[in-house]
Amino acid sequence: MDAETRAFHVSGPAGLDLVDRALDELDRLWERAPEVSPQDRTLFTLALSEVTTNIAQHNDRTEVVFSVDVRVTADELRASVRDTAPPAPIDWDAVSMPEEAAESGRGLALSQAALDEFTHTVGDHGNTWVLVRRVDPRRDAGD
Repeated sequence: MDAETRAFHVSGPAGLDLVDRALDELDRLWERAPEVSPQDRTLFTLALSEVTTNIAQHNDRTEVVFSVDVRVTADELRASVRDTAPPAPIDWDAVSMPEEAAESGRGLALSQAALDEFTHTVGDHGNTWVLVRRVDPRRDAGD
């Protein structure tokens, strides 16, 4: 990948329409970053989809908005997702895959497994989620 940074930003009301917009932008971003391996694309897309869908689906307040900023560099795939929702209480030590028959509850565990860094912080204006997958050709080669 060359030194050019590839990025996008979307924001709006916290709903599934915005999730779709973010994923559409990510698809367009992959077209401009063909060097990113299919495995990295798939796992990063999965994590971004899970986090943004959770925000949209667990939002019980219509005035909540969120923004998605994604950047692809030679070293990493990074997303910063900010929402204006009340603090999301997460016990990271308890995050795990649910039983096989469970119909939900996999989002954070899948994201954690797909990413090299996954953080959540709470500020005065809501939640910030940072998703990072490092680009490592050796990982993709199975080394």
